[in-house]
Amino acid sequence: MKNLINNKWFLLLVIALTWGSSFMLIKKSLVVFSPYEIGAIRVVGSGLLLAFIGIPALFKMSKKTILWVTIAGFFGNFLPMYLFPIAQTQVSSSLAGILDSLVPIFVMIFGFLLFRIKSKKTQILGAIIGFLGAASIIYFSEANAEDSNFWYVMLVVLAGASYGVNAVVIKERIPNLNAIKLTAAIYSIWAIPSLVILYFTGFIQNFEMKPEFTEPLSYLAFLTVFGTAIAMLLYFKLIQDTSAVFASTASYLLPIVAVIWGVLDGEKFTFWYVFGGALILIGIYLIREKKKDPKLVPRG
Repeated sequence: MKNLINNKWFLLLVIALTWGSSFMLIKKSLVVFSPYEIGAIRVVGSGLLLAFIGIPALFKMSKKTILWVTIAGFFGNFLPMYLFPIAQTQVSSSLAGILDSLVPIFVMIFGFLLFRIKSKKTQILGAIIGFLGAASIIYFSEANAEDSNFWYVMLVVLAGASYGVNAVVIKERIPNLNAIKLTAAIYSIWAIPSLVILYFTGFIQNFEMKPEFTEPLSYLAFLTVFGTAIAMLLYFKLIQDTSAVFASTASYLLPIVAVIWGVLDGEKFTFWYVFGGALILIGIYLIREKKKDPKLVPRG
C-alpha cells in the first residue's frame, strides 16, 4: 500500500476518479441542500475531521508559512467549494467536469505570471491538445447544453483558475510542508468562516432530519470525507512529489469520469466524448512527469 501511495500515477487516478465523481454527488446533494450549505458543510466537515492535526500544526508554523497556507487554502479549498455547487444549479454535472479540465492551463499561466515559471514546449503542446479535447466535448456535447448559462459556466472557469493559483502557490511557496499537515491546517483555518456561512444559511438553526434528506445527506457526507478531505490530501502530496502542472493533469481525466456518471444518470453519449477523451489522454501523455522533474523550469 505504501508503494501505491508513493506512485504518482496511482495518486493521479484516485484523485481523478474521486473528483470526477464529485460533480454528480454535488448534483444529487442540490436536490435538498443549497449551494452555500453544500460548500460550507464540505469545508466545516473536513475541518472538524482534521482539526486534531491541523491546529497543532498551525502553532508550529511561522507567520509567513501560515500566510501562504491561508492563501493556498482560499483558492483551492474554500472558494471552489462554493463556486461549483452555485454553478451546477444551471450547469450539468458532466459539463462542469469537462470545464474543470482547464486547470493545467491556468497552472501554466499563473506559474508564469506569479513566479516567473515557464513550461517546456512539449508540456505546452500537451496542455493545448488536452484543452482542444475538452473544448470539442463542450462544443459538440448536447448533454443539458440548453440548461447552461454563460455566467454560471464562467463560475466553473473561475473555480478552475482558482485551483491553478492554489497549485503554484503550494509548489513554489510551501513545497516541503507535510501534505497531511498542510491539508489539515488549511481546513482548520477555513472551517471558521465556513461555519459562519453555514449559520447564516439557517442550516444549523433549522435542520430537521427528514426521510427525504437521508440519500442527499449520504452523498454529501461521502463528498465531504472522500471528495474533499482525503482527495485534497492526496492532491497536495502529488503536487509536492511531482509538480503543480503534473498534479493538475488530474483535471484532464475528470471529464471522462464526469461524462460516464452523466451517461449513467441519463445524459446523452456521443462520438465527441470518445474523440475528446482521446485527445485529453494524449495531452496527459505529453505533459507527464520526467524523472528529473523538468516540467516547471525557473527563469534565470
